[in-house]
Amino acid sequence: MRRICLIQGHPSRDNHFCHALAQAYMDGARTAGHDVREIRVAELDFPLLRERADWEGAPPPAIAAAQRDFDWAEHLVIVYPLWLGALPALLKAFFEQLLRPGFAFQGKVGEATHLPLRGRSARTIVTMGMPGIVYRLWYRAHTLRAFERNVLRFVGIKPCRHSVVGQVEGLSELARAEWLGHLRSLGARAR
Repeated sequence: MRRICLIQGHPSRDNHFCHALAQAYMDGARTAGHDVREIRVAELDFPLLRERADWEGAPPPAIAAAQRDFDWAEHLVIVYPLWLGALPALLKAFFEQLLRPGFAFQGKVGEATHLPLRGRSARTIVTMGMPGIVYRLWYRAHTLRAFERNVLRFVGIKPCRHSVVGQVEGLSELARAEWLGHLRSLGARAR
């Protein structure tokens, strides 16, 4: 039994395949007896960070609540679409707000002396219009690897695994069903 926090990073409140994938993961996890909490970034109200002082100060209420769920979890699942080759701006802004000094690390940036989030694992699920193989081989999954290295691992979260769902708009019903089944299986195993 694991405590899982799923972060739905699609910036739209409308249902997209990202939402179906996240739901399949949660369904599989809950059926297997895992405890799951969901954070829907599109439904949170928080400002963009513009100054270092804003980042070092107290978080807004929506971010403080997300920090409690993040801190509670043993395993994190982040679901988002690839937009202009990277995370959507809203999701990036969420992580900037969430991973503040004192919560995600203690000490100076680059010299963190204590990582309170150490010991958690993560799975990132990314959807995209291009074929997944092109993203992996031609682009070398650059932004996904950068997110895992520069955000998740930086604050002590590892291992970091990922699933890349390519050509999402052209997937057949069979391919969609296979992906949903795969995500249910990953959720059941909390992987």
